Amino acid sequence: MKTRIVLVDDHRLFREGTRKILEFDEAFEVVGEGDNGEVAIRLVEELRPDILLLDINMPEMNGVEATQIINKRFPETKIIVLSIHDDESYVIHVLKSGASGYLLKDMDSSSLIEAIKVVMSGGNYLHPKVTHKVMNELRRLANSEKTSIEVEVNKPYHLLTRRECEVLQMLADGMSNRTIGETLFISEKTVKNHVSNILQKLEVNDRTQAVVLAIKSGWVTVN
Repeated sequence: MKTRIVLVDDHRLFREGTRKILEFDEAFEVVGEGDNGEVAIRLVEELRPDILLLDINMPEMNGVEATQIINKRFPETKIIVLSIHDDESYVIHVLKSGASGYLLKDMDSSSLIEAIKVVMSGGNYLHPKVTHKVMNELRRLANSEKTSIEVEVNKPYHLLTRRECEVLQMLADGMSNRTIGETLFISEKTVKNHVSNILQKLEVNDRTQAVVLAIKSGWVTVN
């Protein structure tokens, strides 16, 4: 079956170009278009798409507000936010609002296709240009206070060992494998094994996705 997509952006030219890219792939079908957040909510309610591609800056209602409402009312629709902003605060705020992906509008077509496929498989996707900035911001916030990370030990920690929980927390702190090893007095190879186990259990592809999933799901809170 085709992935059903709704595209919402207030720039018609951008919508037209994005639609052509998507319809070039037989796996996708654009079932609706709109130009503001209120229209996005109505389209999702009417069409129940698999994916909503949503601009962040729009009249009437912006993408963040629409994301929060849609995520609560129609959680089965996965949201990928499109933006010109590469500021890490935008990204973190959008993910906390319930989006599963964040793409910059200067993306190439392959990044758009990859993002949709990753999100459809249950993952989260960040544009490569913002990944490093997000990790640096998490590191800065983690170092700003002594108790900067609060961990809820109910989910997903029933999947992880106590040591893996510690490693995941340190990943959220922005620590490298070497620093984690030095902190826990274990070898870097052992750290890599723990990280690999975490990724497998959380069903994500890399450490960034693991941290993003933890932030988005409320498993790790950055104050």
